[in-house]
Amino acid sequence: MHFWRVIAGLLGLGVLGGVVAAGAVVYALWHYGPTLPDYKQLVDYEPPTATRVHAGDGRLIAEYATENRVFVPITAIPKRVKDAFVAAEDQRFYSHFGVDLVGLFRAVLTNINIQLKGGGRPVGASTITQQVAKNFLLTNEVSIERKIKEAILAIRIERTLSKERILELYLNEIYLGYGSYGVAAAALNYFDKPLDAVTVEEAAYLAALPKAPNNYHPVRKYDAAVGRRDWVVGRMLVERFISAEEASAATAVPLQVRPPRAVLSVEARYFVEEVRRELANKFGIGDVNEGGLSVRSTLDSDLQEMARLSLREGLIAYDRRHGYRGPVANLDLTGDWRAALGSVEAPPGIEPWRLAVVTKLESGKAVLALADGMPGALPLAEMRWARKALEDQARGPAVKKVSDVVAVGDVVLVEPVLFKQPAEEGGNPEPYPPGTFALRQVPAVSGGIVALDPHTGRVLAMQGGWSFDQSEFNRATQALRQPGSAIKPFVYLTALENGFTPATMILDAPFVLDQGPGKKKWKPANFSRKFYGPSPMRVGIERSRNLMTVRLAQAVGMPAVVETVADFGIMKNMPEQLSMALGAGETNLIDITAAYAMLVNGGKRIEPTVIDRVQDRHGKTIFKHDNRPCTGCQVSAWNKQDRPAPPDTREQIVDPISAFQVTSMLEGVVQRGTGRRIREVGKPLAGKTGTTNDSRDTWFVGFSPDLAVGVFVGFDTPIPLGRQPWGGQETGSSVAAPIFKSFVAKALKDKPAIPFRTPPGARLVRLDGETGQLAGSATKTVIKEAFKPGTEPTGAAAGIFIGGSAAGPAGSAPAPGSTGESTGLY
Repeated sequence: MHFWRVIAGLLGLGVLGGVVAAGAVVYALWHYGPTLPDYKQLVDYEPPTATRVHAGDGRLIAEYATENRVFVPITAIPKRVKDAFVAAEDQRFYSHFGVDLVGLFRAVLTNINIQLKGGGRPVGASTITQQVAKNFLLTNEVSIERKIKEAILAIRIERTLSKERILELYLNEIYLGYGSYGVAAAALNYFDKPLDAVTVEEAAYLAALPKAPNNYHPVRKYDAAVGRRDWVVGRMLVERFISAEEASAATAVPLQVRPPRAVLSVEARYFVEEVRRELANKFGIGDVNEGGLSVRSTLDSDLQEMARLSLREGLIAYDRRHGYRGPVANLDLTGDWRAALGSVEAPPGIEPWRLAVVTKLESGKAVLALADGMPGALPLAEMRWARKALEDQARGPAVKKVSDVVAVGDVVLVEPVLFKQPAEEGGNPEPYPPGTFALRQVPAVSGGIVALDPHTGRVLAMQGGWSFDQSEFNRATQALRQPGSAIKPFVYLTALENGFTPATMILDAPFVLDQGPGKKKWKPANFSRKFYGPSPMRVGIERSRNLMTVRLAQAVGMPAVVETVADFGIMKNMPEQLSMALGAGETNLIDITAAYAMLVNGGKRIEPTVIDRVQDRHGKTIFKHDNRPCTGCQVSAWNKQDRPAPPDTREQIVDPISAFQVTSMLEGVVQRGTGRRIREVGKPLAGKTGTTNDSRDTWFVGFSPDLAVGVFVGFDTPIPLGRQPWGGQETGSSVAAPIFKSFVAKALKDKPAIPFRTPPGARLVRLDGETGQLAGSATKTVIKEAFKPGTEPTGAAAGIFIGGSAAGPAGSAPAPGSTGESTGLY
């Protein structure tokens, strides 16, 4: 009888407990239910995910993110990764209803036992679903109230979402240390591999991290990390997710982490920042940093590195011509100079140069010590360039001894060198002893280079300065500078579009413009300060004749020139002043390079772009630069069908023959004119120099048939670039053109020498390049000049004549070769 009373009592207590529990549940739902967050938002929730930018060849070049996360759909997450997290975090995940009652009961008993033994950290029983509720909808507050809310939300979530969706949210949201949000980012950060390449032991380690990533750091707390990993492997074995053999093999492997390779596999941060700006303009900064966009950029990785190095080499070459500005710092060698050297801040962008301190001066060399203790030598031959820099870009007397350049205690920039430059060109270089260095200096001048596809506007390479670390200001896109003579081709193009021909003779003579009462007369002049009399239009471009250009602009009318400049995207609302024909306005490098590209592509409009395509996190294309309709492009395989032929939808801005006529003249600039040093490349090239008054801005913009390139060099605060050591002003020919030459020589090295494409209908006529008349048997410089049908010359006088000036008739011009009154633009 006593037995049955006990049973009845227990049953009564159970019923009472159930009633109390039910009441507690009802009360909790009544009290907390109405104020809980809307869990249904998780149905369409998309976690903040990094936007990834790839070069045209597929290389990852940038990531934009507020949290380092790569979203992976549950269908793409390997089973071993899912199994590892379920085994470690929630063994009954697939069977419970959001709250694991068995686990909860066990946790209660465990925590009671902990308290009876003197206290300690209580254990939890949160399911994966509860963790989703906490991570997405609640705070990290430690309280009974939050746990109740968490449980209610977990039950509601389970009734709304599938188990797979809950697991997808969890595995993509959870923080796993090393700045990793989600399992895909963790796989990259810990093991430098994609998620599908993660092994059993690596998956187990990742699953060991959710509770406390810092407690299982793979380096600082290696033993704890291995122990926790092996515990997860054991749980996977108990749950029969892996075999005993797999478990044994997994625990036998040491825990090895491999830091991820640098995202910027190509140094293209100016380009990458331009991509970010364009994305932000199109989609907003929120989608850029959190939208998980996949961006295929236009960058050509190889051309980018060529452009970067060519610009750096060109800036260094100019800088060395204008002297040495002194050491980075100077140390007192009587103290702990090694520690002091280690604390000297290196100028940004010096890689692969290094800091060194001069410890001793000897005959013919300076003895160096580097920060890592390595000794070195700086021979006199490697610092002879370092004459003292003076005002106005001048430099001091020749270096004769080591002390003319450095002193003991000087901290200098150096670069390892292997060979001594031969005394004579073509001689054999003499090897230096190991540990020999050359003196280096970060240039004070800056500049930019941009290369693009002239047929599409795709920017293939862009470098906006010496170093992005030194200055984020992009001189390829943000610097507005005077283009000088680089704008002249568009004056000549305007004339060709308005009835003039390449055989038009233009008077090269003084030009004086009365600008009104009280104003100084405007007297432009050629760079040479000479006059050359009547000359063919071609010579005006090839020799960069200012006076010919001004006369031509006056004859055709500045409103027409302004319209052409605007149509080609160089400048909007350019003043209708003759000085603008010589480049007195302002533009940026990418715009004028795109304008030159529209010359070589036959006069068709293009828009420079750094982005080919953008896909959202689900793989849907949401932007394409090339929007041409293409029937037949979307096929899964080739079955000997005809190649698709997308239509050419580009707007025709000018007559293709006019564009070709200017292209031919610009080819003459390279063959015979101010850009003739580029002729050595040995490929069909065309382009134009540009130099502004006092040589404050220098340019070279040009192209091959399939590559347009622009180079600008100048100080950020415009000051004269000075005179060359061998005499004469620094110009676009001496500063910018060598950079252009260096780049195109590398870029076109293995490309066939394709000639410029002649448009249909163009008539090619042999002319005398000096006189513009039909070529004869005694002609020295024969030019194949292009004409529009009906305009080609038929007699000795090949073209019309533009003479006179703003000051008087053509007859008042001085004799060819006489001297002008003022310098002009070149």
